Amino acid sequence: MYKSKKPYFYGTGRRKSSVARVHLFPNGTGAITINGRDIDDYFGLETLKLLVRQPLVATDTMGKMDVVATVAGGGVTGQAGAIRHGVARALLLANEEYRPVLKAAGLLTRDPRMKERKKYGLKAARRAPQFSKR
Repeated sequence: MYKSKKPYFYGTGRRKSSVARVHLFPNGTGAITINGRDIDDYFGLETLKLLVRQPLVATDTMGKMDVVATVAGGGVTGQAGAIRHGVARALLLANEEYRPVLKAAGLLTRDPRMKERKKYGLKAARRAPQFSKR
């Protein structure tokens, strides 16, 4: 547990090219703040909000902890996945008994899928130039 003005648990989450630094404050109201904005302001889609709250729901700590996350890089889906990963790791530091629940839900595994690199002679990783008969 880290101590600043208030004690907190820290977790780093990654997904695609997004990196999230998550601070979990115990004995909170359940507020989730991302880059200084409320979760409802930051994410428009309800599915992304559910994705971020997934570790808290799995461990039944939904209204008991405040989440403050700083996330950079990637798109909104990658950022939501990174925050989810960071929250799960921080919860593990808060209580080691959450490990079986989080592991069974697959929340502790870092998703290794990345964008495939562009190949020479092609327009993208696999997209070939269009062929014309003439």
